[in-house]
Amino acid sequence: MSGFDGETRAVDVDGVTVRCHIAGPADAPPVVLVHGAGLDAAGVSWKKTFPALAESYRVIAPDLPGYGESDPVPQPVTPTVDFYVGVLETLLRELDLLEATLVGISKGGGTVLGYTLDSPNRVKRLVLVDSYGLGDSVPGGRRAAVMVNTPKLLELSWWAMKKSRTVTKASLENVVFSDNIDAEFVDDIHREVRRPNSGDAYFRFARGELHLSGPRTNYFERLSDLPVETLFVHGKNDPLIPLEFSKRAADKAPVADLFTLEQCGHWVPRECPEAFVSRLEAWLQKNLSAT
Repeated sequence: MSGFDGETRAVDVDGVTVRCHIAGPADAPPVVLVHGAGLDAAGVSWKKTFPALAESYRVIAPDLPGYGESDPVPQPVTPTVDFYVGVLETLLRELDLLEATLVGISKGGGTVLGYTLDSPNRVKRLVLVDSYGLGDSVPGGRRAAVMVNTPKLLELSWWAMKKSRTVTKASLENVVFSDNIDAEFVDDIHREVRRPNSGDAYFRFARGELHLSGPRTNYFERLSDLPVETLFVHGKNDPLIPLEFSKRAADKAPVADLFTLEQCGHWVPRECPEAFVSRLEAWLQKNLSAT
């Protein structure tokens, strides 16, 4: 993970090498950070928050299959949220993490939520950031659904980002609050889209998950069964996933808090890292004190 101190550990997940970036005291409470889909990787979403969290926690940030430094998703697998839930289950078992706080952004939020609902005894706390899987519309609405269901258009947009840093920046402006884009952010995204096999996992995820009729994964009706304390975090200017989804989810979950951040879009940990870490650590400490 570019710019990160700590250990990078290769973990075999059913024949796929998943690289996990690990830092922090070995005896500290474990916090697992799960990135999203599309332009993301561990080194994008968590680059600005990983070092600060590692001062007090044992932080583990995997590059999921098809992203960052990990192996591609094997053919002919369709990498739906269910697929990534299975990857996370194996990964946590191989790392001997019997109980951890899980933090997920976007598709990563859907992944950690699905895992928690399936394996409640293995999760200490749950943090969902601009999370997928909370509502009945595709991220970005129908216009985005049409695009991701038009393979040639999606592939052309990816090709253009690979060729042009300017196009990469313009694409980023459709996702985040424009004031939060700096050169380093654009460079990190441009690095990821130029990796070998970049885009393949997202194209296949989109075909499996993001249908014109709506998303394949929607956990909203199961939230009343959520067995752990949950923090919902949402950027008020998120153009992909409505803030209302997190508000309704926080109301439905048995024990939940909601934090919203002003002048912040879909990529809260990268756009507003200091505010995110401050609120996350305060919430974790509050809940640690209560246990």
